[in-house]
Amino acid sequence: MSPRLYIDNAASQPLRPEAQEAMARAADLLNPAGQYASGRNARRALEDAREQIAELLGADPAEVIFTGSGTEADNIAVQGLAFGSKAHRGATVIASSDIEHPAVMEAVDWLTSGPMGFGFRRLLLPVDATSRVLAQQWIRAHGTTNAQPADIALLTCMWANNETGALQPVHELAQFAREHGIPFHTDAVQAVGHIPVDFHALGASTLAASAHKFGGPKSTGILLARRDADILSPVRGGGQERKLRSGTVNVQGAVGSAAALASAIKEMEQATATQTAARERLRAAVESIEGAHIWTPREHSLPGHLHVSFPGAEGDSLIMLLDAAGVDASTGSACSAGVNRASHVLTAMGVPVDVARGALRLTIGADITNEQVDYLAGILPRVVEQARAAGMA
Repeated sequence: MSPRLYIDNAASQPLRPEAQEAMARAADLLNPAGQYASGRNARRALEDAREQIAELLGADPAEVIFTGSGTEADNIAVQGLAFGSKAHRGATVIASSDIEHPAVMEAVDWLTSGPMGFGFRRLLLPVDATSRVLAQQWIRAHGTTNAQPADIALLTCMWANNETGALQPVHELAQFAREHGIPFHTDAVQAVGHIPVDFHALGASTLAASAHKFGGPKSTGILLARRDADILSPVRGGGQERKLRSGTVNVQGAVGSAAALASAIKEMEQATATQTAARERLRAAVESIEGAHIWTPREHSLPGHLHVSFPGAEGDSLIMLLDAAGVDASTGSACSAGVNRASHVLTAMGVPVDVARGALRLTIGADITNEQVDYLAGILPRVVEQARAAGMA
């Protein structure tokens, strides 16, 4: 096997050769806003990438906005849709769950409880023990809450959870939003390139993606924004990208993103089969460890995710021991100032903090080999035993 096993693909995937080659060909392209020959050449490459991404994701080219990251795409959508609804409809309620990625969760917190006093309040979407939003339960109950559909400025739900890999009922929520004239945003950063995504079929107002999650370049995000989406973007400047994301567009990033997405979608069926087989073999290895908890559901989940907990073991100890054994993995939890914190996703699911602190996120790449799976399955029991011996901090 190779010197190291990289199994943190939900954080970032290796750059695909197709993306690297496309970016090398575009390396000399200059300002796409220039009204001269070199500018027109850059603009042509940019628009070709936009058209390719639109076709791959079921959108119109005009709906493809290039951003600096998935986080930026989420922030433009969440803040922009909320501000637009408040300004033009007087709506001030933002509906979201506690399992969102910080890119959405912290944007919602800032709007609803931050120091700026924007006047929004939050409506919580309930979550079950498998980290799936209880869409139908919320839809049935919304009329008995203190927030009627007309009051809702924004409904937002991620497509796939970045920790557990659980797929969310975004189609049900998008349909509800359409029926009631509510803007709906989905953070599809973990989904795009890994499962089929059709923007028009979904019917969302906006959708966020991140290129390096499917083998594209870092610092390149994608925001799909419907033409009629009422977005008062917080990003101001030169008016590029439909005035939603001002700033000189990263042509090389756009070209690399399009090439990577095309490659990911072309290989999706085979990748899914490889990842699913590897995940189930690792699941069996985890199930053999006393006291282990598996949070990734067997169904309705991304094929490459396996999120687990080992009570009595600290997450930091697990990843350090794996690191020493040549395996790159993560806890999936937020880490601040070197202090391991319990995953907000697991606590939202009702998992006790002491159990959540023993979390380990294994996210599998499509290039994993049987030898690598056997190696990881073989060392996991010893790693957990050593982490438990070290105790909790």
